[in-house]
Amino acid sequence: MLKRVLFLSLFALSLGTINAQSITGFKAENVSEQLDLEAAFEARLSTENLDSWMKRLSAEPHWVGTEYGKQNADWMAARFKSWGYDTRIDTYHILFPYPKVRELELLGDQPYQAKLTAVPVEGDPYTAQGDALLPSYNAFSTDGDVEAELVFVNYGIPSDYEELEKLGIDVTGKIVIAKYYGSWRGIKPKLAAEKGAIGCIIYSDPEDDGYVRGDVYPEGAFKNKTGVQRGSVMDMPLYPGDVLTPGYAATKDAKRLNREEAPTITKIPVLPISYEDAQPLLAALKGPVAPESWKGGLPLTYHIGPGPAKVHLKLEFDWKITPAYNVIATLKGSTYPDQWVMRGNHHDAWVHGANDPVSGMIALMEEARVIGELAKQGKRPKRTVVYGAWDAEEPGLIGSTEWVEDHEKELQEKLVAYINTDGNGRGFFRAGGSHTLQTMVTEVADAVIDPQTGVSIKERRIAAQMVNGGNDSFNLSALGSGSDYTPFIQHAGIASLNIGFGGENAGGEYHTIYDTYPHYKRFKDPEFAYGVTLANAAGRMVLRIANADVLPFEFKQWHITVEGYLEEIMKEVDNKRKTVEKHNKLVRNNAYQLAADPRKPFKKPEPKDAVPYLDFSPLQNSLEQLRQSIEQLEALSLETLPLKKQEAINMALQKTEQQLTENSGLPRRPWFRHQLYAPGFYTGYGVKTLPGVREAIEQNQWKEAQEQIEKLSQTFLSMDAHLKKLISHAE
Repeated sequence: MLKRVLFLSLFALSLGTINAQSITGFKAENVSEQLDLEAAFEARLSTENLDSWMKRLSAEPHWVGTEYGKQNADWMAARFKSWGYDTRIDTYHILFPYPKVRELELLGDQPYQAKLTAVPVEGDPYTAQGDALLPSYNAFSTDGDVEAELVFVNYGIPSDYEELEKLGIDVTGKIVIAKYYGSWRGIKPKLAAEKGAIGCIIYSDPEDDGYVRGDVYPEGAFKNKTGVQRGSVMDMPLYPGDVLTPGYAATKDAKRLNREEAPTITKIPVLPISYEDAQPLLAALKGPVAPESWKGGLPLTYHIGPGPAKVHLKLEFDWKITPAYNVIATLKGSTYPDQWVMRGNHHDAWVHGANDPVSGMIALMEEARVIGELAKQGKRPKRTVVYGAWDAEEPGLIGSTEWVEDHEKELQEKLVAYINTDGNGRGFFRAGGSHTLQTMVTEVADAVIDPQTGVSIKERRIAAQMVNGGNDSFNLSALGSGSDYTPFIQHAGIASLNIGFGGENAGGEYHTIYDTYPHYKRFKDPEFAYGVTLANAAGRMVLRIANADVLPFEFKQWHITVEGYLEEIMKEVDNKRKTVEKHNKLVRNNAYQLAADPRKPFKKPEPKDAVPYLDFSPLQNSLEQLRQSIEQLEALSLETLPLKKQEAINMALQKTEQQLTENSGLPRRPWFRHQLYAPGFYTGYGVKTLPGVREAIEQNQWKEAQEQIEKLSQTFLSMDAHLKKLISHAE
């Protein structure tokens, strides 16, 4: 049993270490008051508000630039103002393409003209709003008019092109057709263009989110044969936000790139289609039969091609500068008004967006309403609380990115933490973010009750992990990209979280005309129980950070996590070396050719360059130095800290995440500054930890890998120097 101590550890206090009433960052004398505040907050949350607000916000399509999108922004601003927030709407002027021409046809003996239209369904009047519905397309596809043979490329990710190379199939001059999933959609046309393709078609296979998974809408939640997933294909791993103003805000008079210069617009035309439209195209392909793992759920034999099927793809867009409306609501702190805690969720949607994003937005609003109500009763947070309702998230995280770029210096001086939500559903608690916030999130998850089981959301998530072969620990995942936390953590270096619920609400409505209020009520969170639970969890996090005596950052678990990332990379290099050695031996022995079916296409593989030995000692040494400093932090006592020292420590803690950024950014993408987390260059949303080192290794850039090891070690030494300075404030 742990020895009972008489002081609260400054950074590493966890529930149960001292007693059941301890909270990270709070002096013992203030814990009871904070817990009472959280109980009062929870008691005031209402599912009725969530229901009525979802109806209001999702009543009409509201993609960026629509009249209803502006009406929603004005309506939300009025609500925040009535709850006691100083509220404004910050407007940015962004490039947004609207589809003018969308044509796709199969040529030859059995021609087919793609319908490119999702049908309304009985019982859901939202799907019958006709011309008000946004046509299905991929935003930031380039214009194009191309005709070529078709090639099926599975998910269109790097491993799929490796398989094509083994088969001797080249997509140069071809149009590729890829399935959704497997990676973020923007990777598919990006990689296809790099491989020489001149066009890209993306479809949803029924095996992934259609009838193979379950009954289709309206009988069930899954995608019917005409449903099409919209979405951006902007090259966001290069930089998110307005494509014409990289790194600076898209204000009305901002200097803009010419559209032809914008590197994040695709190089080839790309169009999403339904599986009804995909089936005739795939059925017309010949060539090799696709590998077993490539086959989907359509009633046909999946061939790869090329051809003999030829397709004609024509796309034209109306490229306009469009206003994006960010709602910013501020509740000034009672004690530390220049230290901010921020919550955000986007409000724009591809169509109605009941699930994405409205389910998260209404939870944020309910949370803000109650915190405002408590403030009016004299329980104002000590730190300033800011709520952001972002516009233009769907086309490329644009509203939040422009706002962060516009206010970057102020945010780096004042913003303590950013907590993001997005679409929300029924099921298990999901949390990712800065690992300095691990302990705080764990404590909150232990305090919030799951509405279906009556246990804590932490306990339920751990149970699900263990049933599915995982461990019994509650850990934050690392953040890549995919929602509005991206500019805060990846660019500005603000400690960030992304939280929500899901796992028991699978469906095929994502980015389709079927993401509606009726669909949500039937299949997602019918009683809005998890909407209130999300508001409860996020609100408690906001209140704990806002009221903590010392900001609830913790570095011991952070260090363990980072050491784990380094161990992963070192093992990856060793495994890669063994794999290359084995491959080259098989090539020398002609084993691949001897094992191949002589009657099937075969291309003899080339030998690969040997994997060198990298020197990881700079990283190991800098992490050891950090470990020693963190141990000193662990020994500090919060109870005996004078107020002046407490304030100095908080000012230093606010800047700790920024120590993990470098102004030069990552190789070939300087906008991404964080050295611990980044979206993968060829995964999109998916995270790469220690990305400078890891991606250089994955791309066989060995000189760059060693350079990135040295660079990252300097980042860790800067972090160490910052922590030593922090310690000096407490001594």
